[in-house]
Amino acid sequence: MKYNRIFTIVLDSMGIGAMPDCEKFGDKNVDTLGHISEFRGNKGFKIPNLQKLGLANLKSLVQVKPIDKPIGYYCAMNELSNGKDTMTGHWEMMGIKTTKPFITFTDNGFPPELIKELEEKTGHIVIGNKAASGTEILDELAEEEIASNGKKMIVYTSADSVLQICGNEDVFGLDELYRCCKIARKITMKDEWRVGRVIARPYLGKKKGEFKRTSNRYDYALKPTDTTTLNMLKDAKLDVIAVGKINNIFVGEGITETHHSTSSVNGMEQTIEIAKHDFKGLCFVNLVDFDALWGHRRNPEGYASEIEKFDVKLAELQKVMNKDDLLILTADHGNDPTAAGTDHTREKVPFIAWSPSMKNAGLLPETNTFGVIGATIADNFGVKNAPNAVGYSILDKLQ
Repeated sequence: MKYNRIFTIVLDSMGIGAMPDCEKFGDKNVDTLGHISEFRGNKGFKIPNLQKLGLANLKSLVQVKPIDKPIGYYCAMNELSNGKDTMTGHWEMMGIKTTKPFITFTDNGFPPELIKELEEKTGHIVIGNKAASGTEILDELAEEEIASNGKKMIVYTSADSVLQICGNEDVFGLDELYRCCKIARKITMKDEWRVGRVIARPYLGKKKGEFKRTSNRYDYALKPTDTTTLNMLKDAKLDVIAVGKINNIFVGEGITETHHSTSSVNGMEQTIEIAKHDFKGLCFVNLVDFDALWGHRRNPEGYASEIEKFDVKLAELQKVMNKDDLLILTADHGNDPTAAGTDHTREKVPFIAWSPSMKNAGLLPETNTFGVIGATIADNFGVKNAPNAVGYSILDKLQ
């Protein structure tokens, strides 16, 4: 064992440039981080701690210059799996190569056959059935759902592979909402309708402008399709601490402890607190606001500000890390806020590694899979990786 604790933080969707096959996924000239920097232009981009780690050495940025002596190792990673979504990216980090992508229904909503079956089996009339933001769909349709006294239910999707059902807690009821979502999960196990997650979206309020989603959200996600690095770490009696939506992404598989975050800043605050206490193993963190608040909503200014907020918290985390800790920063896909539409973008992602004990730093060879992360973590703890895991360890390069 080289490091006693490893903190792997996913800046959800912070891609660093198009993959060679991006056009097969409907993307062209996409570059999440690069285009955010170009958008900021002369307004500046304050990320001194990421700069010290070597981010600007890895990715050319308008305002942030490469430095002569970065303190981290860095490289670009390519995605081996067939997809560009959250689950595919995270699963590949932990060894799973996904060959059959999850289905999205962003353009036209769910097919009539799926909606008909959902209505028949739940006993509710579906309204909505389109891609929308959670707040917009409530303002548009919640009053209609409430007026139906629970006979109607709001079904919608997004750029992700999700089927979401809204239910007013006072009128529709939580138990009924969860029951309908379980039915939807069974229906969407069919290959042609296979979505990554069915999400219960409860809310409160009586009229437009007052509706608020509650914390009783529940995700019915697909279980990982194979054993992951997380399973192997847990079986070896190591700690596997999940922060943010990591627990949902892996449906609790291989997780020993979980922390729900209310924002990306909150997720970093939780990680900093975790770092102040003893554990042995992996702290796996997802910071979703980059993606959910700014990427999908095509807001490059908000995205840039979120990265700057992260940079501040990054320094706070580094201060409380031990000499035998390792920090890995990465992303799960791209979501270029300057691109057309609202979908994720097929991009390379950064791999940045740092430890207080490192004596060297610099550029590493580009990888052909995100699975390098899980393989490196398993190697560090002397744990045999999952039998079918993709990836290879680069632990020996992190000196």
